[in-house]
Amino acid sequence: MKTTLVAIVIAFAALAWAQQTTQPQTQGAQPATSQTAQTAPSQAQAPPKKEIKDPAEYNAYVGAIQQSDPAGKISGLEAFLTQYPNSVMKEDALEVLMQAYQQAGKQDKMLDTAQRVLQVNPNNLRALAMLTYTKQQQAEGGQNAKENLASAAQYANQGLEALKTTPKPEGMSDADFDKLKTQARVIFNGAAGTAAFANKDYEHAQTYLKAAVEDNPNDLANVYRLALADLTGTPANELEGLFFIARATNLAAGSPGQAQIETYGKKRYTTYHGSDQGWTELLATAKANPLPPAGLTIPKYVPPSPAEQAAELVKNKTPNDIKQMSFADWQLVLSAGKPEDQEKVWNVIKGVPLQIEGQVIAATATEIQIAESQDDIDQKRADIVVTMSGTIPDRMMPKVGSNLPFAGTPVSYTSNPFVMNMDKGVLLTAKKPPVHKRPSPSQ
Repeated sequence: MKTTLVAIVIAFAALAWAQQTTQPQTQGAQPATSQTAQTAPSQAQAPPKKEIKDPAEYNAYVGAIQQSDPAGKISGLEAFLTQYPNSVMKEDALEVLMQAYQQAGKQDKMLDTAQRVLQVNPNNLRALAMLTYTKQQQAEGGQNAKENLASAAQYANQGLEALKTTPKPEGMSDADFDKLKTQARVIFNGAAGTAAFANKDYEHAQTYLKAAVEDNPNDLANVYRLALADLTGTPANELEGLFFIARATNLAAGSPGQAQIETYGKKRYTTYHGSDQGWTELLATAKANPLPPAGLTIPKYVPPSPAEQAAELVKNKTPNDIKQMSFADWQLVLSAGKPEDQEKVWNVIKGVPLQIEGQVIAATATEIQIAESQDDIDQKRADIVVTMSGTIPDRMMPKVGSNLPFAGTPVSYTSNPFVMNMDKGVLLTAKKPPVHKRPSPSQ
């Protein structure tokens, strides 16, 4: 999922330093003071042209930046900066030096140089983007993750503020400047969103990552994180999240993580919609559209109410069918069903001797309280009260928490809380499994 981000930073670097082939002016040009050149304008306006008045300084700068070998460029620029520490081209020289250290694979030196750039201009987009991206990658690589991600977020927010006032560099076209700012925004918003997501600040994660994805909807890492932020937030932005998890599935095609992303996405879709019908169509829509298209809808599954479930349980049931239902089904109908559905069940089982097994909640010599459904067993709450036919001998007294097979005749019930009252209770042996002992689904 990092491939696209790497491509962005490479493209950003290539664009950012493409302008370095533009050389500063020397004698004979309109003069500009060193102080003016070293201070970034407070508003997004064209900066003054830079001029090197000393021919020796000019030649040292041009000779350094024109080196094709990173090592030679590093050596030349470091020498230039040492010899001319207050040069009007100091910021430019440091930017090129930062890139040279990156090309040479010297990350520590690259980061140190980026800090040197910010000392000259705290709003330098290239340095802020490089620091943001590198710190995020270090965090995701497990290197001081918390600290580096916090640093990435700090540089990212600094970069987003800098974007508001950064002027177009001298010699850069409007199109290239817009492209530079777009690539910078992707890096800044992506890092800020990633940090917010890691801190479970899903609201800000959604805001930052949505902005990053709008600038680059093909960035798998940001698309995937936006989907997770949408689906995890409270309240969840499920429609947008499902679209972006489908898009992430498409973007991950051929990668080791595709199966995991699609499994998660399909599961969340099924939970939301009630089935996986339409998932394939959503994948196609997300592949063809970089962002959710207008009018995108996914019908949300609304589970039936307990009364509706009860009505479905007894629909078209014969008295014999009702008698064979599990105790949990009887309980659902008698506790949550409509009066006519309750009557339909109760008329079948009232006064009919039944054999049931449940867990003992409490017991006396003449009465046993029993939990039969799994929910009531978990809550240690009786849903059957059995009045015994006779006194239970001490040696046969059931232990609280034990499973007890018994026989009894339903005589009455209450709906809320549900309790079925039985009389003529008799203890049974466990040789034969009693009827109606089935796993009881949660209600």
